[in-house]
Amino acid sequence: MPNPTIILCTLNAKYIHTAFGLRCLYANLAEFQAHTQVLEFTLKQRPLDIVEQILQQQPTLVGFGVYIWNVEALTQVVQLLKRLRPELTLVLGGPEVSYEIDTQPICQLADYIITGEGESTFYQLCRDLHSGNGLSNIMGKILPGSPPDLAALQLPYETYDQADIEHRIIYLEASRGCPFRCEFCLSSLDKKVRQFPMAPFLAALTRLYDRGVRQFKFVDRTFNLKVPQCLSILGFFLARVDRGLFVHFEVIPDRLPEALKTTIQQFPAGTLQFEIGIQTFNPEVQQNISRRQDTRKTLDNIHWLMTQSQAHLHTDLIIGLPGETYDSFGAGLDLLIAVNPHEIQVGILKRLRGTPIIRHTDSHEMIFSPHPPYDILCHKMMDFDTLQRLRRFARYWDMIGNSGRFKHTRRLLTAEQPFQRFMLLSDWLFARTGQTHAIALKRLFELVYAGLIDALAVTPETAKTAILADHAGSKLCNKRLQLDPEQAPPKSGEKTHTPHRQARFLG
Repeated sequence: MPNPTIILCTLNAKYIHTAFGLRCLYANLAEFQAHTQVLEFTLKQRPLDIVEQILQQQPTLVGFGVYIWNVEALTQVVQLLKRLRPELTLVLGGPEVSYEIDTQPICQLADYIITGEGESTFYQLCRDLHSGNGLSNIMGKILPGSPPDLAALQLPYETYDQADIEHRIIYLEASRGCPFRCEFCLSSLDKKVRQFPMAPFLAALTRLYDRGVRQFKFVDRTFNLKVPQCLSILGFFLARVDRGLFVHFEVIPDRLPEALKTTIQQFPAGTLQFEIGIQTFNPEVQQNISRRQDTRKTLDNIHWLMTQSQAHLHTDLIIGLPGETYDSFGAGLDLLIAVNPHEIQVGILKRLRGTPIIRHTDSHEMIFSPHPPYDILCHKMMDFDTLQRLRRFARYWDMIGNSGRFKHTRRLLTAEQPFQRFMLLSDWLFARTGQTHAIALKRLFELVYAGLIDALAVTPETAKTAILADHAGSKLCNKRLQLDPEQAPPKSGEKTHTPHRQARFLG
């Protein structure tokens, strides 16, 4: 039987993203690698156009990486491929199709589904299909992917081409797994943390650096869990600091020993970014979701990083966890704002397939959207109206509090009772515009100015000083703002909107 022509394919959210999982599969295909091509598309491309490009390669097997953000579009792609080429072998893998397989339309269309880590299993599938009588060796449609020996894997970093290096995010992993059991996260299903051997990993880093890579994003869930390995990698980058170097890590917030602090302090501004998952400060909620976190150490470490290092901090909180109330979420946000990280990402709880969070469905009356990304709609501590209000809050916070465009204004918003004050502004913005997206930046400056005065009783002089200072540092600095709160009607086509049951919330 001739070698198969294999396509590894996925849809990325944006062009700048790279499909790290596909590259891991490709790097470990051995004799089939010469007959394999990686095709990456984006969500902006039409399924029919994607199908056309796939079929132009005349494949015999197509493997798809399926994720929460692309499952709906990929379902259309798979449907079209099966109609046009019924004999084409279609293989699915990825977190979205590793659990609850029987309920998913895309899984019914596929020939094979690989669950979990797929490097070894996908290679074995290709071998079995190629062997002539290989179908008898394949045990059914669903193929469990067993965790491979990381020391035996071929690292994927040589598969990044020059276009990737120049225009896209370069992802890396020094470990797999997570020791924690946070029930909203798929990593909670991993049995243990496994480390890639450090010597070959650092050698691969050296080759990437020598090829011109200066922005590295690590996907490890707990980068600072094993301090010696963490220090080795940080030491690699510290010895190579130059203009343009940027390294992103996800770190455990309450684990920052002195040796790590000493190394972090040596990095210049603009080089390190730490993603710090807080998720909740509510002890009851932490217990509900099996999350271990020392709140005092977490806050102290964030404060230390903000005052004693030049790392950029991106922190995360989640709205809608079981047991979380409107007030307890607000109290947690106030705690985090008090230590002043650069960014606070306010996310909505999602019911990822396979995660244990579902065990709270009945006891906490949790209702999730049936459509990706499966956001929480309500639970017994937060009704639908409250979660919608918080959802708008999260969006406006991202536009104003996180964007970096409103540094002076943010100080006015967070000087005291920041959650309460920003919620008042959020309610006012939605009442004025009826929208949380597609607000032009100039219009946003003008709206925030009017909202400071109208919703928060900031004096016009103070509001104007802050807004003009922020505007001067923006790309709109050559466009004059209309800063008259008495004459700030909705723009053409915009209607004043009264949120549902607003009186209850503002009363």
